Amino acid sequence: MLRPLLSLYFFASVSGFAPYTCFDRSGTALGVAIDTSDIKNGLTVELDGEPYKVLSFSIMKQARGAAKTTIKFKNLIKGNTIENTYRSGEKFETALIEKSAHQYTYEDGNAFFFMNSQTFEEVAVDSKVVGDVVDWLEEGMEVQLVFFNDGVIEVVVPQTGVYEIAETEPNVKGNTAQGYTKPATLSCGATINVPGYLEQGEMIKVDTDKRVFLERASK
Repeated sequence: MLRPLLSLYFFASVSGFAPYTCFDRSGTALGVAIDTSDIKNGLTVELDGEPYKVLSFSIMKQARGAAKTTIKFKNLIKGNTIENTYRSGEKFETALIEKSAHQYTYEDGNAFFFMNSQTFEEVAVDSKVVGDVVDWLEEGMEVQLVFFNDGVIEVVVPQTGVYEIAETEPNVKGNTAQGYTKPATLSCGATINVPGYLEQGEMIKVDTDKRVFLERASK
């Protein structure tokens, strides 16, 4: 069964898109050539036949000669990071990756199971691929699974989510210290620091990427 059309995807932001995408008549994404001027955080490129996500980059201008771009990548298959420096204008090819909406269903041993929201096909993902994202998973949650060569290489949760405070210290009456925070365990299992005035059972909005409290949320 065909999955949705392949597309280029910026992981750092749910709303990010590659500068240009081309499709052939069969609906398969074609490789897109880019250079150092197109590099952005979260862009996925193919190096030596494997997908690498741009974690960060910096441009060093020189008094003489072309500028140089230093890029830190994460290998989305092996998990290791590398850092390379390139001359201005050096070429890359975007990775042919596919993303599709899936609903998290359950965990069984070292595998996490997700159901395709359109085809209802179930996909098992190894815990090593899920990684730290496991902290934010809740049953029924919709995520994006990212495929490369028919294998899942990353699980992407929404950048912001609403969770219940499952456990935290009681608010100390009279404590008016500006900026006072305390650790709180959320319903999904993640632990973050929250303002001291929040209580157990309250709903909060969280930045899952930065792992920080954003604001109170209504139930």
